[in-house]
Amino acid sequence: MPKRGKGDVTELPDAVNEWRDSGRFLEVEGNRIFVLDTNSHPGRTIFILHGFPSSSFDWHTIVPELAKKARVVTFDFLGFGLSDKPNKRNSLFEQADIAEAVAADCGIEECVLVSHDMGDTVSAELLKRSTEGKLKFEIGKSILTNGSIFMHLVELSAGQLFLLELADERLTEPLGIDGMAPGLQATFSSEHPAPDDELAAMIALIRHNGGDQLLPRTVRYIEERRANQERWTAGLVDYPGPMTALWGEQDPIAVIAMPHHLKEIRPETEVVTWPDVSHWPSIEVPDRVTEAILDRL
Repeated sequence: MPKRGKGDVTELPDAVNEWRDSGRFLEVEGNRIFVLDTNSHPGRTIFILHGFPSSSFDWHTIVPELAKKARVVTFDFLGFGLSDKPNKRNSLFEQADIAEAVAADCGIEECVLVSHDMGDTVSAELLKRSTEGKLKFEIGKSILTNGSIFMHLVELSAGQLFLLELADERLTEPLGIDGMAPGLQATFSSEHPAPDDELAAMIALIRHNGGDQLLPRTVRYIEERRANQERWTAGLVDYPGPMTALWGEQDPIAVIAMPHHLKEIRPETEVVTWPDVSHWPSIEVPDRVTEAILDRL
């Protein structure tokens, strides 16, 4: 059973502990990265990249269903979820390096790359490396879900703007749970609000090992995202394989114009939208997301 790391003072829900116990920790450049590998159905791999500010646990309902048809590998980015949370500004290029390290450790040769939110940008970097001939595994298909893939279209939330206004340094005090919950709930649709247990798990994982105090640092990925828009747009547009965008139309941040613009500049992209879904398809409508992924294996 994995051990809790130093500074782990936030009690984790039972479902999160079960998720943790089903995975392992991989050391990458001196940091422990939480990895979950279902080791099912060799030869067919789905590689999932989560978003900000949450973790791979966003997919905990979906992974067991996908694992009936394919091997599923997912992990927590550095600074997120159960992975180590060093007091530093993490780079999206570094997160892509970690994704490559996880893929290498798991022996992934080819995969369907599924991503959400910040993970869409890491996916774009991996796709760019692939077209440059620098990626050591093959991406057979790309499936994007709600993420700010075009910064000129993004509508940053009040919470994101607040964090960006703070100094790029660790907070001296933890963020209050009461202050985090309303902001997160506002990014779910009215038809599919976050269940209490899911919201509690998300907040516990953000706060795990003091991650809430590092939010003014981890949110800086937005600045890096803006500075490298041209590269990551090219990563999406130049990718020669099948690409699908699964999108909740009610998303107040990664607005519905995102996949429509992707379709304009990359006409072969398949776009599937859901009018009753917001920013978190994997939590709001896990059955639909599962079916959509399995249909595209």
